[in-house]
Amino acid sequence: QVQLVESGGGLVQPGGSLRLSCAASGRIASIYVMGWYRQAPGKQRELVARISSGGSTNYADSVKGRFTISRDNAKNTVYLQMNSLKPEDTAVYYCSGGVLRVGTDWGQGTQVTVSS
Repeated sequence: QVQLVESGGGLVQPGGSLRLSCAASGRIASIYVMGWYRQAPGKQRELVARISSGGSTNYADSVKGRFTISRDNAKNTVYLQMNSLKPEDTAVYYCSGGVLRVGTDWGQGTQVTVSS
């Protein structure tokens, strides 16, 4: 079983930046995919970005060019660098992982609020 623990959320002004981190522990397969979802109030949870163990990435259209996902396999940690944040980025951000695809394991979530 894999445990995921997020950190790095908070309150930021529009145009600002935040970096989220997610540390994985437990039995992690070499083909473990990691990623970030978010859920805003009254909306469905959506995939923001994901990264394979080899470093291949995918992003939601709404964050392309502003967010960057990366991972440190030696530390079993995935990061989400968020730049040029907008009020519509406000949500609870969840780390997720799984063998070959995300969605199996989940973190507890971290709140990101973009507001002046």
